[in-house]
Amino acid sequence: MAETYRAETSAGHRRRTATEPAAPPSSPAPAAAIPGADPQPLHRGMTLVATISLFIGTRDAWTTAMGSRPAIAGVISACYASILVCGVLSLLARSRRTLKRVDAAVLATALALVVCGYVLNHTGGDESALTAQAANQILHGHPVYGQPWPWLFNTRNVGITKTMSGGADYVYGYPPLTALLAAPVHAVVHSAAAATLVTTSALLASSVLLWFLLPTPWRSAATAVCLGFGFLPHYAYAGYPAITSLAFLIPVVVGWPRTGRGGHLGAQGVLRAGCLGAACAAQQLAWFFAPFLLIGLYAVRRGELGPRGALTVTARYAATAALTWAAANAYFAVQDFTAWLGGILLPLDQKAILHGQGVMGISYYFTAGSSRLDYYSYGSQLLLLGLLAGTLLFIRRLGPAITVLPWLAFYLAPRSQDGYFLLMTPLWLAAAATVPAAAFATAWQPRLPLLTGRRAKATLAAGLLAPAFACVAIAAASPPPLHLALTPRYATHGSHAGLTTIALRVVNTTGSRLSPHFASRQGQGASNWWTIQSGPAALAPHASADYVVKAPIGFRPVPDGHPRTYLIAVTGTPMTITTALIPHWHTIQ
Repeated sequence: MAETYRAETSAGHRRRTATEPAAPPSSPAPAAAIPGADPQPLHRGMTLVATISLFIGTRDAWTTAMGSRPAIAGVISACYASILVCGVLSLLARSRRTLKRVDAAVLATALALVVCGYVLNHTGGDESALTAQAANQILHGHPVYGQPWPWLFNTRNVGITKTMSGGADYVYGYPPLTALLAAPVHAVVHSAAAATLVTTSALLASSVLLWFLLPTPWRSAATAVCLGFGFLPHYAYAGYPAITSLAFLIPVVVGWPRTGRGGHLGAQGVLRAGCLGAACAAQQLAWFFAPFLLIGLYAVRRGELGPRGALTVTARYAATAALTWAAANAYFAVQDFTAWLGGILLPLDQKAILHGQGVMGISYYFTAGSSRLDYYSYGSQLLLLGLLAGTLLFIRRLGPAITVLPWLAFYLAPRSQDGYFLLMTPLWLAAAATVPAAAFATAWQPRLPLLTGRRAKATLAAGLLAPAFACVAIAAASPPPLHLALTPRYATHGSHAGLTTIALRVVNTTGSRLSPHFASRQGQGASNWWTIQSGPAALAPHASADYVVKAPIGFRPVPDGHPRTYLIAVTGTPMTITTALIPHWHTIQ
């Protein structure tokens, strides 16, 4: 049969060639048939987007440099030329090899711009000030945790985290690894720049590492996300320890389903586990990602090795990570265990004042307040647990998204600022490029005999998330605990009008004893605490009292026009907030 088919095919070919003109001998083969000749549209598009992203914030940097560092402005001008050339080449490149070189040029340009940005802005903020002080303490053998450093916050560019109890946090509240890395730098650079140099270097190194680890068409996407869009460099300039954590998480996430394949971690698996431990020793965000990763790793390996083999590999991986974390923390835990534990857990239980873009804004920005703010915390915790349970039950569906799932819980938290979402976005890209859905095709999932259809599974998923959203509904629907009647007093300093004091009639409408603390708000941020000149420290249930509160430094300017200024009254235990509009001085003249 095969010989007959070949004979017929050969005969047919002879008949066609006898009747059809032959192709010219010089006709080139199609470009798609030449290896490396035709760049993928995805690759070309990624390169072009990364090139365009380098324009973001570059003009502001150039403007700043022209006023203070003209040489840096010259470098930025050269980077503009490089951006334009890369834009042309990304569209004209005829081969993949040429486009790879354009990718490298885009990365080099981005690195140069970030270095220029660091030279122009390396003083940092509260995170860098605290980390640099912690590094200084390490160099001198002094305790790091449990030590208040209020003098660090006396300068204008160093913010402070206020707490609902009317105070503020002046202590170091991060794991120690970033401070340890900054200590030798601080021995040479005696300022907060020691911390910002570490975090900026970590960002540059992790960006280059991610660029090399990703498949070629995705490399310029790493340049855009890590450097081009601009938000991560600004966090690095501010000295955020989360940037250090991100740098260690990148090798953990790239192709993570391959970890422990065949039942052996190998050198690469051990390195990944060590990086996970180091990330957890640098900043707390990695703590939220780690359980999702371990659940995913166990499920993927169990589908290959069975329960015992998967448990062994996952346990070794977790133990290696835990040992790395313990090694970074051991000195501080031995020095003062209670202070160390309180320090690294501080962001989780400090009851910081509301801030962010999440659902807490319902009670902070859009209503008169809430007497049950704690339910936002409960909702955030329950959402995290629900997402973990969902990952375990539906790993084949949710596995590719485990680099995003942990941060959803922060949207319900009382502190839900966007940094919690965007700081780990390079991990989203790493998963998109190196963790395909096919990697979970054989992953283990618990058998649920009663839940076989899509509707049943959707009902289960909704049930896992419902308690979290019920808590949010309780927090958002609860009325404010206090009734405030305001009589503001204005004064003028030169041509500016401002608040000096406010007389208040405060009524506690709840059955709890409340200790109110007062601040003003214009827009999204609260002022420093107002001083209570008269009035009780606490209000008994259903009691009322008169207060007089004084503005910070005795004068709170009111902007021109008619912007709204609010007085907020907060309590720490239970967490509550009451908001009242302060009558504008035009309306009471």
